This record gives sequence, structure tokens and C-alpha cells, in this order.
Amino acid sequence: MSNLIGIVNYGIAGNIHSIKKAIEKAGGKVLIIDKKEDLKKVDKIVIPGVGSFNDAMNELKKDDLMETLIEEIEEKPTLGICLGMQILSTLGFEYGKTKGLSKIDAEVKPILVDAKVPHMGFNKINVIKTNKLLSGLENEEFYFMHSYEVVNYTNIVSLTDYVGHNFVSSIQRDNIYGVQFHPEKSREAGIKLFKNFVEL
Repeated sequence: MSNLIGIVNYGIAGNIHSIKKAIEKAGGKVLIIDKKEDLKKVDKIVIPGVGSFNDAMNELKKDDLMETLIEEIEEKPTLGICLGMQILSTLGFEYGKTKGLSKIDAEVKPILVDAKVPHMGFNKINVIKTNKLLSGLENEEFYFMHSYEVVNYTNIVSLTDYVGHNFVSSIQRDNIYGVQFHPEKSREAGIKLFKNFVEL
């Protein structure tokens, strides 16, 4: 079976080049997705994202990717990274209320802590439900950079502690995975995560 991984390139997709390089280093073949037809050609989907929930959803609509993406996510192993994980939720509360892709029953809200936000830098994940994506990475540190968190109770795979506040750092529902951190900035642990994704 071909194992082509599509990285969705929409207005605020962020560091696509680093993600592409990291996936290739992990042994994957990559297609950058610029139009909805490309989504049909790939075996797996990666949704990156840097910026605001509201902008992300508007860009997906503007680039005419939204409807096809919603369909294809159900069929194919999909990985949302950072904002890409957040938009898998039902609702986002960044600059008003925005409907997400509704793949995970969750809401995206500001991180409320008595400390510096955004939460930035390397931090450990605490895996509470093992899955294939995080296999062998149970005690690793990954690179985070975010001011919002996914509030979810049913699909949690790992939590991360930031100044005594536990937030959801990865999720899974069936073939849909999300990580709040940036594997492409997380050195060897990140490459291993992409390798696990390639091998799903």
C-alpha cells in the first residue's frame, strides 16, 4: 500500500517545511495539500497550525478545503498538531465563538494560570491511555507553544502539567489523533512520533 502523507497547507499552517522534513526523516512520503482534490490522493492527513482558531477556520473555508477535509478525516489516519489539534474540537473561544471541525467533543479555551502565557518550551507528557502514536514516548518531553487548551473529557491520551495546571496534551478518537505540542520541534522524540504515525 502506498503511504502518502498529506500536510494541509492553509493560510496559517505554520511551519510546513519543518513538518515535511521531520516526516521524511521518519520515513514518510509527503504531499503538500493546496487544494481539495489533493486530499483524495493521500493515505494520511496532517493538519498543522499556528495562530488563532478563528483565522484557521476562516482560511479553510476561503481555500475551499473545509468540506472535503471533514469527509476525508473520517476515512484516513489524521494528526492535528497544535492549532491543528484545537480545530478538531467543536468550539473555539478565541476572538469570539467559532465552530470547529467537530471531530472531537471538546472546546478550546484560554489557559488560565498564575504564570506566563503562552506556555512555551519543553515539557513532559503524562500518558494516561496508551496508543500507537505515543508508543515508546511515554516519558518524553516535547516542545510546546500555546495560549489556549483543549477542554475534553472523553478522548484524552496524555496530560501535561504547567505550574500545577494539568492540560490535555494529546487526544485520540478512532483514527483521529491530536497533539498540543510541536513534534517537528521536539528533536528525536518528535521524529519517533512521526515514525509511529507513518507506521499506523
